[in-house]
Amino acid sequence: MSLVVYLAAFMLGISSVLVRRRPRTALRDPLTLSTCVAIALAALVFVCAAPATLAAVNEFTGIPNFGAPLTYGMLSAYSCAALVLLINWRGGPRELVRRMVLRSIAAYGLLVLAIVVLFALADADTERLTDLDTHYANTPFMREMILLYLLGHSAAMLVMCAVCLKWAREVTGLLRTGLWLILLGTLLDVVGFQLTKYTAVVARWHGHDLDFLSTDVAPPMASLGAVLCSAGFVLPRLLPPTLAQWRGLLDHRRLAPLWCLVRSASTAPKPPTAWWQLPQVRLQWREVSIHDALLALAPYFDHRVRERARDDALAAGCSPHEARLAAEAAMLADAARRATAREEPPQTGGSYRLHATEVLDTSGLVELARALDRERDRPPPVAAAAPRTPPAPDGAGPNSMAGPMTEPEEPHVA
Repeated sequence: MSLVVYLAAFMLGISSVLVRRRPRTALRDPLTLSTCVAIALAALVFVCAAPATLAAVNEFTGIPNFGAPLTYGMLSAYSCAALVLLINWRGGPRELVRRMVLRSIAAYGLLVLAIVVLFALADADTERLTDLDTHYANTPFMREMILLYLLGHSAAMLVMCAVCLKWAREVTGLLRTGLWLILLGTLLDVVGFQLTKYTAVVARWHGHDLDFLSTDVAPPMASLGAVLCSAGFVLPRLLPPTLAQWRGLLDHRRLAPLWCLVRSASTAPKPPTAWWQLPQVRLQWREVSIHDALLALAPYFDHRVRERARDDALAAGCSPHEARLAAEAAMLADAARRATAREEPPQTGGSYRLHATEVLDTSGLVELARALDRERDRPPPVAAAAPRTPPAPDGAGPNSMAGPMTEPEEPHVA
């Protein structure tokens, strides 16, 4: 049981770190700050609710079941943080948002205080690590404490369900997916955790034993719901930059043929090779180096090579765009060969800007790199066979005679 709870706490903690990618700016953004606080408090709830943690807290304080009000107080703080998150998420006038946040904090602050007071007044000397709710369901003051923390948590989660359901119909994209994940996780919390807790406690009130709902069903359902909620919080913020880094990695690899061709002409600083450099950083360095090399190779561009390759591509059925790419790739390959051999720039050179240098994003360079790949894989042109010597006309040739050629006679020996 403790392993499952600690795993949920770990997932929530990782989610909080991922959401707060820039700690300095996160503290200035109420929405990001409230999101991180809510996820961190949810992680602390699971840490405090683990039986191993409860036993350690009880032993450390010397008070049996002291971990119960600590866990319930932390759960109430998480419920308050969820409401504050929704208030900041909805937005509005700053004074109104501030007033609603203070009211929520005040209400749940009183709830936490009531939980502590009721625990102090109750008689709960027998330590219960997994079934405290059902074991003390009929104990004065403990009964009220259990009911209070459940009601406070239920109110916050029901409000979150209603808000997520409403907003999920109004937004699109990753935000909508995140809202549906939060809604699903919250419903699991309401149905799988709270409803089972209520059922087990009410069954105790009427003399029935349904403790397994509170001890065996509720904790894993709450853990699963927490993981889904954390995924919903993180997905809209984490997935776009993750996809951007993946695209950067792919483009970095696609530019490899172009970079291998022109790297000798680049005078840009050597790109970083540290393993911790993100793909987009590597891609930016490669783009800068390639553009620098293209400027250095510009004097070696031979327009005769470009025009000949373009005409050949058009004759082969390529579109004008494909023909232009093939022509520029052939001209660039020829320029790189001339520069490597230290030849003089061709007299037919001139001011020609490659299409890849006019495109603002990486797509132009990627297209040029693909064209170079095709140019490299294209088999070299086969030299035309030497024309056959036409047959000599009659009476021509060194050994020709008017009649058919005959073998020479051997000299007569006397």
